[in-house]
Amino acid sequence: MKILNFEENNCFMIPFAPPRIDQEIIDAVVATLKSGWITTGPKTKLFEQKLTAYCGNKATLCVNSATSGLEIILRWFGVGEGDEVIIPAYTYSATANVVVHCGAKPVLVDIGDDFNMNALNIKKAITTKTKVIMPVDFGGFPCDYDLINGIVTETSVKKLFQPNSTNQQLLGRILILSDAAHSIGATYKGRKTGALADISVFSFHAVKNLTTAEGGAIALNLPEPFDNIEVYKYLCIYTLHGQNKDALAKMQKGNWKYDIIEAGYKCNMTDLSAAIGLVELARYDSDMILKRKYICESYSEFFSSQKWAIVPQLKTDTAESSYHLYALRIKNCTETQRDAIIQKIFDQNVSVNVHFIPLPLLTFYKNCGFNISDYPKTYEMFSQEISLPVFYDLTNEQLAKVCEAVTLAVEEVLSISEKEI
Repeated sequence: MKILNFEENNCFMIPFAPPRIDQEIIDAVVATLKSGWITTGPKTKLFEQKLTAYCGNKATLCVNSATSGLEIILRWFGVGEGDEVIIPAYTYSATANVVVHCGAKPVLVDIGDDFNMNALNIKKAITTKTKVIMPVDFGGFPCDYDLINGIVTETSVKKLFQPNSTNQQLLGRILILSDAAHSIGATYKGRKTGALADISVFSFHAVKNLTTAEGGAIALNLPEPFDNIEVYKYLCIYTLHGQNKDALAKMQKGNWKYDIIEAGYKCNMTDLSAAIGLVELARYDSDMILKRKYICESYSEFFSSQKWAIVPQLKTDTAESSYHLYALRIKNCTETQRDAIIQKIFDQNVSVNVHFIPLPLLTFYKNCGFNISDYPKTYEMFSQEISLPVFYDLTNEQLAKVCEAVTLAVEEVLSISEKEI
C-alpha cells in the first residue's frame, strides 16, 4: 500500500506528531512475535539495562505508562490522605491525577518563562504536609534541578518534613519525583534526565521522542541508605499484582510455584513494546534527537525575525532540551485570538496543538477550588502558546509550509502588516 505524503498532494494535512514506524521497527516487532515471548521477558529486561546505561541513573523499571509509574512511586513512598504534593499549574492532567488517586492533595504553583516550575514558588508552597515535589520538564527542557534539590535539603525545610512511612523516614526529607515524560535525552549540567532527581519517570507514549507505542520507565536514583537494586526488585513485584515471580522466572524448570506477598498493581511493560524501544534507543542520540533539534532550530531561525513571535528556550549554558515540543508563543495575544489563529492554521491543512490546558481551567480541578487567576504566568503562557509539528519524517517542504501557515494566520488575526513585521 502506498502512503501518500504532502509533496505528492498538498491538500493533505501535515500531521502534528505521528510515530516513526519504519522497517527496522517492524522487523523488531515481528521477530518478537515469532520468538513466542510477547509479555514481560528478556527484551524488557534488556531495555531496562540499556536505559540505565544511557541515563546514568542507578536502576530502571519499565512500566506500561508514565502515569502508572508516577502513581506507583507515590504509593511506594507512602503518600496518602492528608499529604500534599507540589506540582506546576501548567502540566497535563496525569501529573495531578496520580496525586488524587493516592488520596493526597495536589498543590499547584505558578511557572516561569521557560514553562517550568518557578523555584521561588515551590519554596513558598512547602508545608508540614508536603511529601513530594514533582517538577515537570515541559516540552523536554529540564527544570533547574540543582536549585530544586537544594531546597529540600535546607535545614529549615527538612525541619518541616514529617515522615509517616518507612521510606519517608529513610529519606528524611521531601522526595523529588521528576515528571520527565517529555525529556529523555535532555541534559542539565552535563547529566542526562533520569539522573537529576531522586526518581524520574519517562513516557514512551506514541507521540513521544522515544516511543514503545505505550509505555514508560521509572528511573531510580535514590541516595543512601537506599539500595536502588533492592527497590527495583520490590517494584517488579509491586507492579505485577504483588507476585514474587514474573512470567520469565516461572518459566524456568520446576519454578512454577509463586506467592502473592501484597495486593499489588498491574503495570508491567511487554516485550513487544520493549522491542520498539530498543530500536529507538539505539539510534536516539545519533538520529532521532538530531532531526528534532534541526526542526526546532529551523523554527527558531524563522520565527526569531517575526516581531510577534516569542521562541521557546531550547538550550542554555547549563541545559539542553530533548526537543520534544516546539512551544511558539504569540506576543500580546489573547486566548481568543490564539484560538482563532489555530483555526486558520488548520484551514491551511497544518496540524498544531496547545500544551497544555492548565489544571485550574479543567472542570475537575476547578471544582477542587483551583482558580486560574491565582496562576497569572501560567495563564499568560497558555493563552499565547501554539505547539508546532515536530516529528522525524517532517520534510523541509512541510516545515516551510508550517512557517508560512502560522505567519499568515497570525497576520490575519492580529492584522499585522508586512511593514510592521
